Amino acid sequence: MGMGSIGLSSLLADDRSLNPLALGKTHFHAKAKRVIHIFANGGPSQVDSFDYKPELTKYHGKEMPGSLLRTERKTGSLMDTSFEFKQRGQSGLWISDLFPKVAEMADDLCVINSMHANVPNHEPSLMLMNTGAERVSLVRPSMGSWVTYGLGTENQNLPGFVSLCPGGVPIVETQNWRSAFLPGAYQGTHVDTKKSTIADLIPNVKNSRLRPDLQRKQVDLIQAMNAADETDDPAMNARIHSLELAYRMQIEASDAFDVSREPESVRELYGKTLHGDQMLIARRLAERGVRFIQVWHGAGQPWDSHEQIEKNHGKLAREADQPIAALLQDLKIRGLLEDTLVIWGGEFGRTPTVELPTPGANSPNTALGRDHNHHGFSMWMAGGGVRGGYQYGKTDDFGFKAIENPVHVHDLHATILHLLGFNHENLTYRYAGRDFRLTDVHGEVKTDLLA
Repeated sequence: MGMGSIGLSSLLADDRSLNPLALGKTHFHAKAKRVIHIFANGGPSQVDSFDYKPELTKYHGKEMPGSLLRTERKTGSLMDTSFEFKQRGQSGLWISDLFPKVAEMADDLCVINSMHANVPNHEPSLMLMNTGAERVSLVRPSMGSWVTYGLGTENQNLPGFVSLCPGGVPIVETQNWRSAFLPGAYQGTHVDTKKSTIADLIPNVKNSRLRPDLQRKQVDLIQAMNAADETDDPAMNARIHSLELAYRMQIEASDAFDVSREPESVRELYGKTLHGDQMLIARRLAERGVRFIQVWHGAGQPWDSHEQIEKNHGKLAREADQPIAALLQDLKIRGLLEDTLVIWGGEFGRTPTVELPTPGANSPNTALGRDHNHHGFSMWMAGGGVRGGYQYGKTDDFGFKAIENPVHVHDLHATILHLLGFNHENLTYRYAGRDFRLTDVHGEVKTDLLA
């Protein structure tokens, strides 16, 4: 059994028929090797962060000129931002003081001000951003699953796709990182970063009942019985792989998720907070070969500021600003930003108009919030072959609708896959009689975003 396990390990490293996470082959040279997707779930406001609109000051309290397109709830007059915009870095990108530390990294940011999606609702927009299909009932693999399907992983002792979400899960729950009809090995592994000890972060990561050599014999015996089943059942293959991964994770996972092993200076850089720790975990996973790390702000939809946007967005940004800036700075110092694609944004943005109190939806005595807005919003990328210190696209004078170089979510996905070395039209999987892909039948690579 010992000799068999040695042989199995070598095969697992190279053979995708035995190991679905063996290294894959790209269609062309890749600029990015891995992705860290920072998800501001709930929908951050573009006009309060990365999309400077001085006309909001001029028309504050007045009706928006022209017709207002469909929003989820009723809105009133235009509302100016409470956050001051300044030009940052040598590039002169306009960024508000909502994110003062991220703004210091302006020359590394590629800001897209012309994102747009399909509908102003959380569930379908989350599905669109994460799977390329907005219908919740339509089972589609997540972006992280597609990336690990294409690339495999550089570390066979850790999952290829990890989703960090403190305090629980976002709305639509595990559908945000599922593998759907792709093999189960490509599904994201959820870790609740609100938990502090390794035993709580990764339950049952250690088998305290058996010595490692006896564990190895036990796993080999179970795997031999599994392999005797010649039906080539995808669920069985996923189980075989998960048993091997669970055995190998015992040592490496304990190390990767233990931020206390970092020098004090690094802990201080990120901040010894929940969000500081999870950004630090994201960096530790990236440098250990995990392909796709998704970092959620929290359970539910924390950025969904229908009320008191200055107060609520301000609190959320204070939690995330230093950790995100530290992640970018740390990756850059270590030479990892060059081939790590970092993405920030939500499932949509927010309206430049004030949301009107709606009975049963928000308090009639609490105003000054913004409604959902899928017509135009902002996201940024950094590293991984994108242009730094660059602003792409434009919304109208009030930040409501993308009017110049619009970028649909499908275009974003196509561009991300391109940076990872894939033609999005050719990264497909045969299922139910047709070839599926992340971008469905849409998507255009936005070459102006590339360095």
